[in-house]
Amino acid sequence: MDYKNILDLMLDENDFTVGGGCASALAGAMATGLIGMVANLSKGKDYGYEDEKYDEIIKELNEMKAKFLEGTVNDNKAYLLIVKAYKLPKSTDEEKAKRKEAIQNAGIEAANVPLSNALLNKRTYDIGRDLLEKSNPAAVTDLQAGIDLAKVGIDAGRANVLANIPLIKDEKVVEDLKKQIDSLD
Repeated sequence: MDYKNILDLMLDENDFTVGGGCASALAGAMATGLIGMVANLSKGKDYGYEDEKYDEIIKELNEMKAKFLEGTVNDNKAYLLIVKAYKLPKSTDEEKAKRKEAIQNAGIEAANVPLSNALLNKRTYDIGRDLLEKSNPAAVTDLQAGIDLAKVGIDAGRANVLANIPLIKDEKVVEDLKKQIDSLD
């Protein structure tokens, strides 16, 4: 499945395989596009950066946009891992142990993917904020929309990490996830 299929699923209120983690990634992809557009519209003028700096920003945003689009697919896959883990048999002690381990592993993946999206959104947000005083003022509303979308992506990613933490029994993993979530502030 690719991100275009994920977008179709996100818009389908009857599909339950995509959610906030995909939304976090998609918000980030839209944010990178808007912020990159503003950087592009700022070239050739004296808004605070040389054209080479705007080009560096645009390049980084394009690389992150590709990661965000991949992140939509990865979030869907992580959710499906959880569904698959819960469907494992649990008749014997051995089956219960395998199922429990599969649920935890799926939970870790389902927390790491939106964490990655949230961290990328944080970087996108920071780039946008840095451009506020160093970009074409005629495009400030587009820039602000990109910044706002990145913030939504941070918040949605954080919420998805927190939603998946209860599946994880390894306290060291939980502690690390919480520490990384705290770095988003």
